[in-house]
Amino acid sequence: MLDLLRTRQSVGIKHLAEPGPDDAQLAAMAEAALRAPDHAGLVPFRFAVVRGTARERLAALFQQSALDAGKDAAGAALDAERARRAPVTVAVIARLDPGHPQVPVHEQWACLGGALTNLLNAASALGFGGKMLSGAKVRHPAIQAAFCRPGEQLVGWVALGTPVGSPQRTLDKPRAADVIGDWPELPRP
Repeated sequence: MLDLLRTRQSVGIKHLAEPGPDDAQLAAMAEAALRAPDHAGLVPFRFAVVRGTARERLAALFQQSALDAGKDAAGAALDAERARRAPVTVAVIARLDPGHPQVPVHEQWACLGGALTNLLNAASALGFGGKMLSGAKVRHPAIQAAFCRPGEQLVGWVALGTPVGSPQRTLDKPRAADVIGDWPELPRP
């Protein structure tokens, strides 16, 4: 399991093909997400699955968002195609309680981040590739309205599918010693 965590990498939508995860696999991924650290059990997130014909509705929303942002027809069509390409897309939605008496908002965001990480790690453990996507379109009013209930915020989407032709590369990451050490740190020479 540790090797899976140490080697997982994002797989872009151009490297994803059918099949995507089925209902049981998506449920297993959600169960893993629910194991994220969650002070007071708030579950400050939810997921909305886009697949099948719903990809066309998402494509139309992406296209409108692109046009509203000033892209030309070709650029908007490319955004629409991105919505269609992944076999399964999972919208990540924050449902934070800014007035909670015990759990500040930053802890709720940390829980959401842990849930997202667990979802992606579970997808990888099940043999799927995936990548978190966001950008300006998450703030588009029509897209927000399509995914969010009152008080919620769209964070982005996770594109999921079977990895094909994905380049196996070593990511430039810092060494473990660069991000973990004893406290208090000794002054650097």
